Amino acid sequence: MPPFDMGRPLRMGAVGVHPCGACPVRSLTVCSALEEEELSRLADIVQLQRLDSHQTIFSEGDAASSLFNVTAGTVKLYKLLPDGRRQITGFLFSGDFLGLSVHDRYAYSAETVVTTSICRFPRRQMDTLLEEFPKLQRRLFSMASTELAAAQDQMLLLGRKTAREKIASFLLGLSRRAARRGQRDNPVQVPMSRSDIADFLGLTTETVSRTFTQLKANGVIRLLEGSKVQILDEGVLTDIAEGG
Repeated sequence: MPPFDMGRPLRMGAVGVHPCGACPVRSLTVCSALEEEELSRLADIVQLQRLDSHQTIFSEGDAASSLFNVTAGTVKLYKLLPDGRRQITGFLFSGDFLGLSVHDRYAYSAETVVTTSICRFPRRQMDTLLEEFPKLQRRLFSMASTELAAAQDQMLLLGRKTAREKIASFLLGLSRRAARRGQRDNPVQVPMSRSDIADFLGLTTETVSRTFTQLKANGVIRLLEGSKVQILDEGVLTDIAEGG
């Protein structure tokens, strides 16, 4: 099934109520750069899409015809290596932006982890708005810079840390990202599978499961229902993440 073939998208600017102005994550997104009266221009081009879990948003190599904001749920970004293995390069949550490209082709694939809502912006129309509203362009540049910093942190995770340090860093990272979104940071929501975590951290699924079990046995974390992890001793977890 191709992306966006799951029912007719709702063109947000076509409804009577201004949905962009009422968006609960507006302050986190690229849209936060616009004033209330300017949002109508964005609402005229945006489409809202609700996707089930494990649905492809776009695939590596596809024409980069759209940009996207995650408004709810979780998305994983990944690349397929020449030997067929998968390297997950990041996880996105509400407020995060995706779909930027350099050569008019997506450089990675994007897939939903859980039921996810996204806003879709046609690239050509979005380019026009970026020219019209320089502050929107600046906001997008700022978000791209944050994405680059996250990629550098990921390189450190993959290259220099042990499995235990990687898992500790991963949990603390999820907690801090939740706090920046104004959400509860403990217990930590961990919606992705152990396999996804393994492909993100460069570990095996067995190693991920074993490390979670060890941290639980040592009283550092508690595994809860509903894909949640409670951090019982943040100080110890931080020491582990930093190689202590």
